[in-house]
Amino acid sequence: MSRSEINLDFDRRKRVGFDEAIFCQGKSVAQLSTILDLAHERGSGFLLTRLDTSVYADLSTPHRSQIDYDSVSRTGFFGKPKPCSDRSSVAIVTAGTADIPVSREAARTLEYCGHTSHSFADVGVAGLWRLLERIDEIRKSPVIIVVAGMDGALPSVLCGLVSSLVIAVPTSVGYGITEGGRTALNAMLASCAPGLLVVNIDNGYGAACAALRALGMPRIF
Repeated sequence: MSRSEINLDFDRRKRVGFDEAIFCQGKSVAQLSTILDLAHERGSGFLLTRLDTSVYADLSTPHRSQIDYDSVSRTGFFGKPKPCSDRSSVAIVTAGTADIPVSREAARTLEYCGHTSHSFADVGVAGLWRLLERIDEIRKSPVIIVVAGMDGALPSVLCGLVSSLVIAVPTSVGYGITEGGRTALNAMLASCAPGLLVVNIDNGYGAACAALRALGMPRIF
């Protein structure tokens, strides 16, 4: 594997406030190994996303020993995450348990960047009482990430109940007309709840990065 094929962005934190993440899907074990070696030589760490269990298992023992791996979110911390700050916690609200891998990706991204999150799982619109039971807790967070598949209705409902910034993540959970998350995505984009921010399908990482940018604006939060 030639190192000339890899050009890592070690200065991203200086520009935007958080480090580059390594998207592992589609990369070979040899490519990932070279990336980890380059990071180790610089004394830098990375958040690894979409790191499948089989690929993680094929990495060398020294590399695996340096990664804090979570199989649910398919994320890894190479190097130590930033210490947790005393800033307000982000609420991560999940419609159903099948959406948890995406919500966990968001939570792990925030954790790596030094921010806490509070999970509210399985509170989808099929049983609105579950959401209403916890709405007062959810309202305490200045930023709320809402993860939902199927009809993607939960972010619109929640955005009409809180004053916080709401970031919606459509997931590919569902069947038939849900079309791999496109129905949820379209529903969120078409929402009449004002100010709803929508990211791409299954993009828990992107939602967390949007939350980090918002939390980095002290004049607002």
